Amino acid sequence: MSSSSNHNPAPLPGTPLLVALTGGIGCGKTTVLKEFRNLGIPCFIADDIAGAYYQEPSFLNQIRTLFGGSVIRPDGSADKQAISRIVFSNPQSLQQLNQLIHPRVWSDFLLFAASHPQAPYLIFESAIVYEYAFDKLVDKVICVYLDYEERMSRLMQRDRATRAQLQLRMNNQLSAEEKMMRADYVILNYEGNPRPRQVRHIHSQLLETAVSQTSH
Repeated sequence: MSSSSNHNPAPLPGTPLLVALTGGIGCGKTTVLKEFRNLGIPCFIADDIAGAYYQEPSFLNQIRTLFGGSVIRPDGSADKQAISRIVFSNPQSLQQLNQLIHPRVWSDFLLFAASHPQAPYLIFESAIVYEYAFDKLVDKVICVYLDYEERMSRLMQRDRATRAQLQLRMNNQLSAEEKMMRADYVILNYEGNPRPRQVRHIHSQLLETAVSQTSH
C-alpha cells in the first residue's frame, strides 16, 4: 500500500501530543483503549468514524463509482460484506477505498484534536497506522500485541469467520511482529500479563513527553 502522508494535513500548532494505537486484528485494541479512557485520555477510533461515512449519500455515490451498483443494496445502503469481498481479494481495490477514506479520517482526527486542547495527549486508534503511513503524522505509536494463533482463535469466535477468510484480511496488514518492532511502546495483551499496569506505565511516560514538548 502506498504512502499518502503527503496528502494529509499536518497537525495544528498547540494541539496535544498525538499518539497512534495499533495492532493486528483481534489483538484486543478495544480493551486497551478502555484503560486509557479510564485515565481520562480522549480516544479517536478511526473505524467508527469511517463507518459513519457510509450513511452519507455523497460517499455512497463514490463507493458505487468505485465498485459498481452491486455493492449498494436495494434500500440504498452499502453492502459492506460485498465491499469486503472485493477489497480483501484485490489490493488495488483496497488501496482505492483507503484513498477515499483515510485522508478524510485524518482531517476529522485533527478537528478532534483541536476540540481537546487541554488534554496532555490524544489517541488515534487504527489497525493500519503503518500501512497508511499515519505513523509519520503522530508523535508516538503504541502497538498492542497478541500472537497469531491466539488472535485467530479469538476472531473465529467473534466474527464467526473461517481461518481462510481471516487470513485474507490479515494478509493486507503488516505482521503483528513487524508492528511491534516499529512501535515506540508495546502492550502484551495476554491473560496474566496485567493490562492496566502496562497502560499506566506508558501513560506516565507519555505525560512526561507531553510536558517536555510543551516546555520547549
